Amino acid sequence: MKQVIHKTMSLLMAFVVLFSTMSFTINMHYCGDNLVETAIFHKAKGCGMEMEKPPTESCSITKKNCCDDKQLVIEGQDELKLQFDKLTFEQQQFVASFVYTYINLFEGLDKNVSSYEEYKPPLVVKQIFKIDETYLI
Repeated sequence: MKQVIHKTMSLLMAFVVLFSTMSFTINMHYCGDNLVETAIFHKAKGCGMEMEKPPTESCSITKKNCCDDKQLVIEGQDELKLQFDKLTFEQQQFVASFVYTYINLFEGLDKNVSSYEEYKPPLVVKQIFKIDETYLI
């Protein structure tokens, strides 16, 4: 049982580390005010209504582009190194006692120990239940 709990907790902690360090990008393509396409890990294709930019900037008449691309970047954690050099003596003492008690918490007994196995029952001199019997007639 102890090994199953430890394996489950280590797998859970591995997923926590994986997802806390992973970063990804969400690309969104809007046509006007409507969201047309959303893409994760790659660029959104678009709706096909993007305007071509004029070859020269000398042209004074241009049509405004109705499409817009937005990008949402979710950054992961870069550093995982924890610093234990700033622990006080009381904190170190607490961590050491916690680890020691946690390790010994799940320690079970190999067999069922009974302290009464070595004792013999007393000899019956009189049958006490017969002495105390009362009968109502």
